[in-house]
Amino acid sequence: MFFKQSTIDWLLVGLGNPGREYQRTRHNVGFRAAELLAQQAGAKIDRARFRGLTASCSLAGQKLLLLKPETFMNNSGEAVQLAAMFYRIPIDRILVFSDDISLPVGKIRVRAEGSAGGHNGLKSIIAHLGSQDFPRIRIGVGAKPHPDYDLADWVLSSFSPEEEKALAPALDHAAAAALELIQNGPQMAASKFNGK
Repeated sequence: MFFKQSTIDWLLVGLGNPGREYQRTRHNVGFRAAELLAQQAGAKIDRARFRGLTASCSLAGQKLLLLKPETFMNNSGEAVQLAAMFYRIPIDRILVFSDDISLPVGKIRVRAEGSAGGHNGLKSIIAHLGSQDFPRIRIGVGAKPHPDYDLADWVLSSFSPEEEKALAPALDHAAAAALELIQNGPQMAASKFNGK
């Protein structure tokens, strides 16, 4: 019996919600980071597969599958599990871009593994993979303006023009950190980019 040899070295997942109304919201910075990497590779994330949109490309000497789940944030793990199983991608080669309300806009944080930290997209991925041992790059979207502000309303709100200016270099750093992580590991990526 012959088994499919993986043609993908890494699965890179950008988290967000599908639909034009969500494009520029705080919750969709993961989509935007994945799109930036695709652009750098001359690819477009537009092939419908694995309950998401995908692009295959090569960067940093590695074959990548870029994935934007179309399941909405809370069910992101469904798409990630399907792609990971199809290509037999090890957990530590699944890299996830997500938003983080505990980081100011413009900052990123690289982690080799960890809990969901209250993020429903990460929670879904952990549940479907049965592990939290996958690297992630969290992109700051800023804290709620006051404690009574509804969290769902906050992450589904858009950035101000000033915040968009701060976000642009953070997305560049997130894409660069992903390539650094792929080439040299999460510790090196964290030491170079955390706090940037």
